[in-house]
This record gives sequence, C-alpha cells and structure tokens, in this order.
Amino acid sequence: MMQKAQTASESPPQGPQQEPKPPFPEQHQEKPGIESKLKPRPRYRAAGYRGAGKLNGKSALITGGDSGIGRAVAVLFAREGAQVAIVFLPEERDDAAETQRAVQHEGQGCLLLPGDVTDPAFCRSAVDDTVRELGGLDILVNNAAFQQHQKNLEDVSEEQWDRTFKTNIYGYFYMARAALRHLKPGSAIINTGSITGLQGNKKLLDYAATKGAIHAFTKSLAQNLVERQIRVNCVAPGPVWTPLNPSDKPAEEVAEFGQDTPYQRPAQPEEVAPAFVFFASEIDSSYITGEVLTLLGGETTAA
Repeated sequence: MMQKAQTASESPPQGPQQEPKPPFPEQHQEKPGIESKLKPRPRYRAAGYRGAGKLNGKSALITGGDSGIGRAVAVLFAREGAQVAIVFLPEERDDAAETQRAVQHEGQGCLLLPGDVTDPAFCRSAVDDTVRELGGLDILVNNAAFQQHQKNLEDVSEEQWDRTFKTNIYGYFYMARAALRHLKPGSAIINTGSITGLQGNKKLLDYAATKGAIHAFTKSLAQNLVERQIRVNCVAPGPVWTPLNPSDKPAEEVAEFGQDTPYQRPAQPEEVAPAFVFFASEIDSSYITGEVLTLLGGETTAA
C-alpha cells in the first residue's frame, strides 16, 4: 500500500521542539486509564518525523497499542510503511479506535485485537489473527504493562504481585513464544523496559522487578535467537506522559510528573517511538541485538 503523503497542515514545527512541562492539571483515573481523558493529551503524531519506507511491506503486532507509547509506535511504524495490529483491553476500545484512525491516516491498515495478554490462549489467537489478516508477522512489540504504586512491601497484595508479573513479563513470554512460529530471518522483537528495572523504585517493587526481568529476558532471548537471525532489543524509558500514571498516582503527584528529570518534564510518546523504529528496521539496526536503550531526558546514570 502506498504511504500517504504528508499535507502542508502537518508540516514540522520550526526551531527547537517544545513539549508540555509540569505542573499539569491535578487528575486521577480508574485503571486502566483512558488517554482521551488525559490533560494535556499525550503527543503521538510526531509532526516532524519523515517516513523513509524503512518498514515497507512489514507487518507489526503491538501490545498495549491503544494509547501511550504503543499508539505512537503504531503511528510511526505505519508512516514507515508497515501494517499494524494492536492488542488492548476491551475497556480501552475507544482509545484503540483513535489509534486505528491515526494509522489509517498514514495510509496503512490497523487490526484491532481486544484481549488480555495474561491469557496464553489469547496471545496465540492474537498472533494467528495478525498473520491471517495482515499476511504475516515481521515485528513484535511487547509493550502492555500494569503498574501500581505502594508505599510498603506489606501493602503489595498477592493479587497485585501476580497481576503485575502476569501482565509485564508472562505476557511478553506468551507473545514471543506464539510469534516465533511466524518470524523469519530479519524479523525483530522489541520489548518495553524501564529505568525502574535498572535503578529500582521503592514504591514500585513488583513493577520494577518485572522490568528488570524484561531486560534480562531481552538479552537472553537475543542470544537464543541470534542463529535464527531474529533480533531482540529493549527500549527502557524514564517517565513518559501516558495514561499509566494518572491511573496509578494521586492527583497531586500526577501534576508534578517528570519534573525531577534534568529536562524537568516527562517524555512525550512521540519522542520515544523513534527508538522502536530504529530497532524494528534492518536498515538501522541489522547488527544490533540484546541491547537495552535508555531514554531518560538528560539523566546519564542509568545503572
């Protein structure tokens, strides 16, 4: 499918890119969080990004693709020529529909796959549906996540611990295992890690533990698949302005989110998504596998 030409109204901004800074409006949402209710809206369109056909003819499956980082990745993959399938929870359907429209605006198809990555049967069916509808699978992005701050270890219930691990690392394993039947030499798996998986976080004991596991899973799977010429890498951001945070933190903390970075703000999804394009594209990263790339807004002590 031919890529849609960018219109004059989508011309990139001139001069340094300006992104929103705290303080943000105080706000809180019930989980899983809906992007359309977030103020200010996360930026995902990346008006200054010019596609170069790096993913022409490719098909990508993105978990957590309805909003946040996943949405921005879906849009840039489409701008680079890829068809996209996105996995999301059923209650996030409205956000998923907006992502679908954004991908279609780039001239590519977008398959919607509602379901829960904690269910291995759903993961298998999501992969099978992607292959059937899009004609194959070349790129898997494991991005879905669950996060819940707790002040003390005693406050972390067994149910929360299980849900965090089953979403954040079991789901990655289920999706990768299901996808491998279809991935060919030159394909890529990209995992979403976190700075918390490198530095820890005293209020995110379970979440940080899963992100550390994702980093180790990335490096181990890269070693396991290197002879099959399937690359496995990880993007590990610091704070990013997505619905994950206002559905977790108190409203007054959300207002200051990201202020303690050297850039004094969180990343916007459109600033993180190009790293996923880099790892997805053989043109850019054919010699790179097993890497964990940190995006930290000026912080230089990731580990």
